Amino acid sequence: AADVTPERLDRFFTKEKHGYRVAKEIREMVIFAPQNLIVDPPFTKLDVMSCRNLLIYFAPELQTRLHPLFHYSLKPDGVLMLGSAESVSGFTGLFTPLPGKSRLFRRREARTRAGMLVFPPVQPSAPLDAPSGWSAPVPTGAGLQASAEQWLLQHRTPAAVLVNEVGDILFVSGRTGRYLEPAAGKANWNLFVMARESLRYELTGAFQRARRLPGAALCRGALVAGDGRVQSVDVSVQFLKEPAALRGLAMIVFAEPLNPEAKKARVAQPAGAGRRVRELAEELQRALADAHSARAERQTSDDELKSINEEIQSTNEELQSTNEELTTSKEEMQSLNEELQTVNAELQAKVEELSAASNDMKNLLNSTEIATVFLDNALCVRRFTEQATKLFKFIPGDVGRPVTDLASDLVYPEMAADAQETLRTLVPREKSVVTRAGRWFAMRLMPYRTTENRIEGVVLTFMDITIAKVLEAELRMRKAGGS
Repeated sequence: AADVTPERLDRFFTKEKHGYRVAKEIREMVIFAPQNLIVDPPFTKLDVMSCRNLLIYFAPELQTRLHPLFHYSLKPDGVLMLGSAESVSGFTGLFTPLPGKSRLFRRREARTRAGMLVFPPVQPSAPLDAPSGWSAPVPTGAGLQASAEQWLLQHRTPAAVLVNEVGDILFVSGRTGRYLEPAAGKANWNLFVMARESLRYELTGAFQRARRLPGAALCRGALVAGDGRVQSVDVSVQFLKEPAALRGLAMIVFAEPLNPEAKKARVAQPAGAGRRVRELAEELQRALADAHSARAERQTSDDELKSINEEIQSTNEELQSTNEELTTSKEEMQSLNEELQTVNAELQAKVEELSAASNDMKNLLNSTEIATVFLDNALCVRRFTEQATKLFKFIPGDVGRPVTDLASDLVYPEMAADAQETLRTLVPREKSVVTRAGRWFAMRLMPYRTTENRIEGVVLTFMDITIAKVLEAELRMRKAGGS
């Protein structure tokens, strides 16, 4: 109530016995529900998503999965809010930072790469309308197989493979062993890795053309070398739009040429083939070797670039971790600075209090017109009042010097001995002393006690009793004359 205006209290709150309750119409607008980002289906069509200081507790692999889901959940031009130590590094194509110190990022209309958007295992019962620019999730299981087989039956394709937009094989139909073979090493179900060497170049070109064409890209009469012979094959690459389950995927169809004579001429190599045929075969082998060498070099370059990319990503993660540590250190330093400011303010207040107390004490001692000298345990001067300068030749530089080394108008040679005795016995002493000018003072020696009851020197006070001494002398003289 102290921070909210009366108009807002009356409009949005209900007064109760022990405080205020948020109005019912506002409570009905808010839904509180637990949400597990890893296993629960994501919310959709959000204007703002606040995920502040959550990703810093997740591993980089999990963060890589969540950023595309955030992009999918937001509306076009939606806003994502992150913590001060979090970022969208690696996903600048999905989000663009907003100006200002706040970690706000606006959703960009970008197409997510295949394999980037991974939905939790629990899927909604009804398909959702995909926003523009969004890449549909790759269908899996029985639905994928049924859709692929239905399309193949409609087009009477003898041998074909279904791949995603980067060439990963999702479904195989027919006998594709003539055109594809597993690559040596770690299992890799990528079309361009498994394609036979003599077919890989033509297949890559057709795949790239199919991206740009509205229909299918054809490559007729491609030669496939294998099992000691060369045969011809027609390759068709088409990115599918229907059915919806296959949208965004590519179907590669391998078909033997329809011309039987051409097929026979290319497939069958008679034992009595002439010299020209052998030369052509040798040229083909050299061309294949050159192509293989070029592909190997490109693969090596790709591996190096991939390694560099991984190193950069690792460095980026380390920098992000360092940034998080620096942010934490900054917050700790800021907290420590606030504590130091608080302590400094308290010390400043104490200094001001001490200065005020010192001024009060100085004025009090000066107003009493009592000469006072403070000595430490070694009988060195610690402090003195203005009246004391009339008895001792004090100057400000005498603080810290032994009092016995300073000139005095007092006829009091036993002062040092009496002070030592007071320090030893802690018994105050009183005595009348006279100056060389004939003025009398009532001297009092007392131990100097701290607030912790420690003895740290002595205090000498001198009170002017000259008038009393003069009157006392006159009374003695009158008494002596009268007698």
